Amino acid sequence: MTTKTDVKLTRVGYLMLPVLDLARSLAFYRDSLGLPVHFASDEFAFLNGGGVALALRHAKDFKAEPEASTIEVVFEVEDIDAAYESLRSRGVSFRIAPREATGDKFVADFRDPDGHVLSIFGPKGK
Repeated sequence: MTTKTDVKLTRVGYLMLPVLDLARSLAFYRDSLGLPVHFASDEFAFLNGGGVALALRHAKDFKAEPEASTIEVVFEVEDIDAAYESLRSRGVSFRIAPREATGDKFVADFRDPDGHVLSIFGPKGK
């Protein structure tokens, strides 16, 4: 029997982001970033984030303040340069081009339509 003190949080299932225009944000994540959609309604959209579901929630009172954002969604990629060029070809505008983050990993970031910071992170292609 499990008691209240035995319960441990062991896995993040969803990362939920508030968005002003769900249709616009869903199109960005689905079409520009290529994330598969699990479910969408008038209020929510759930996308496959490769282990953690990315949930978009329509929040009509959301006040996007890009410089105050404390959340960053990081997508791991196998080839930073290929991912960067692929996303750019689909209309993603990067704030910062790929730059070294750790010894063999590079990072580049951009924003979604609501100002949330997103990044790609990974090695250079072989």
